[in-house]
Amino acid sequence: MPIKETSLTGKSELRRAELPEGFEEKVKEVGMVVRDWVPQPEILAHKSTGGFMSHCGWNSCIESITMGVPIAAWPMHSDQPRNTMFVTQVLKMGIAVMDWERRTEPVQASAIENAVRRLMASEEGDAIRKWVEELAATLRQATEPGGASRLELDSFVAHITR
Repeated sequence: MPIKETSLTGKSELRRAELPEGFEEKVKEVGMVVRDWVPQPEILAHKSTGGFMSHCGWNSCIESITMGVPIAAWPMHSDQPRNTMFVTQVLKMGIAVMDWERRTEPVQASAIENAVRRLMASEEGDAIRKWVEELAATLRQATEPGGASRLELDSFVAHITR
């Protein structure tokens, strides 16, 4: 994973995050390591993507909802805690990795494992996945020609261009 830094000259440089020795070899049959920026919507749209661990920035939430992928939410700052509440408590399409109130404490590996297992290998996760697929289908229908959102947008555009 590249980490962008600004050098003393003001130019951006990319440095590589270190992975444990042998990690890439170990996962090559079941996954991959991508060291550049990735096309997140394409990854979320892939049929093998069963969940998305996200800081819950708004764009990531919208992309995940649109693609029907549940979220393991791990907010860091800004709008992310509120978006996490929206995703996990209102839309019920995700699971929080940690409680925001405990944000100053280190997140234990067991908390991450628990969230991933709940999302990917439990009845709760199965129900969330089914629900978010229904939510995505409804959203897509609303944005297609003749759908409620599309009609409202078309009406707005017609109004401001008359």
